[in-house]
Amino acid sequence: MNYHDIAKQFENLPEAYAEAIDAASSRESNLTKPSGSLGRLEELSAWCAAWQGRHPAALDKVLILVFAGNHGITAQGVSAFPPEVTDQMVANFASGGAAINQLAAVQDSDLKVMPLDLDAPTTDFTVAPAMREDECAAAFTAGFDAVSGDLDALIVGEMGIGNTTTAAALSCALFGGDAADWTGPGTGLDSAGIALKTRAVAAAMDLHGADIGDPLAALRCVGGRELAAMAGAVLAARHKRVPVILDGFVTTSAVAVLEKTVAGALDHCVAGHVSGEPGHRKLLEKLGKDPLLDLGMRLGEASGAAVALGILRCALAAHNGMATFEEAAVSGHAGS
Repeated sequence: MNYHDIAKQFENLPEAYAEAIDAASSRESNLTKPSGSLGRLEELSAWCAAWQGRHPAALDKVLILVFAGNHGITAQGVSAFPPEVTDQMVANFASGGAAINQLAAVQDSDLKVMPLDLDAPTTDFTVAPAMREDECAAAFTAGFDAVSGDLDALIVGEMGIGNTTTAAALSCALFGGDAADWTGPGTGLDSAGIALKTRAVAAAMDLHGADIGDPLAALRCVGGRELAAMAGAVLAARHKRVPVILDGFVTTSAVAVLEKTVAGALDHCVAGHVSGEPGHRKLLEKLGKDPLLDLGMRLGEASGAAVALGILRCALAAHNGMATFEEAAVSGHAGS
């Protein structure tokens, strides 16, 4: 699709299946436990059924999609690592040596890594828009086309040196505030490095201020290819009613573009965790998403979301496998 076609993908977004919600609620109220005693696990099992459009829900086919991109903003010294590390980490993914490889294996999930024009970094967004319209559209489309409709759930993540600066700039563009509100240590910057990074985000806001009122324009001006691809993948998942587990700060900033474009566009998503990157908690609050985990993780690679998949599986195991009061011949009622 071209850049202007992207807006059409926000029209007539599918809603959750009411029948599946009713079926999940009916079973939940009759399981051998006090009503509400499993807390958010009860909500998660119903949410999963609602978006899969079936009850009981299942998580047999889960895809972890990791998009990789390079960023021109690294020329400003905003990362503790050089940009060639992105390419090196993509090779590490391919050889099975990264954290996400281990987590995907233990979760019995498929892992697909998609590098996006790593030899052509985005433009330094302190001097010009990060992407041309055709570049942004190509990355968005790559993500959109990577999602099939036969998935039980999708996890999205990223790799890209410099992309926490991009995430900070995009969050600031979408939700306002000062650059310092959104900027953190990323890969391990000291206070001087964070200050430099904050100045880069502030410079981007000054340069693009008149052009980033529209969320898609903000994505193009201060985003990155992997962020555009994640936004495309999550929007495709909505069209195909595939539940999504979101990863950390960079992922959440990317998909915030969808929510800012159409309220409710992320109803098919849960926040897998809250990152150790300080802007992430603030961003989740803006989106009204309560994270499933708070482990101080800040790796990216979809790692936090992959861990959170276990929580969702526990929710389904309890809901689908427990006996009802009638089946177990237990006196009383789930509401007691």
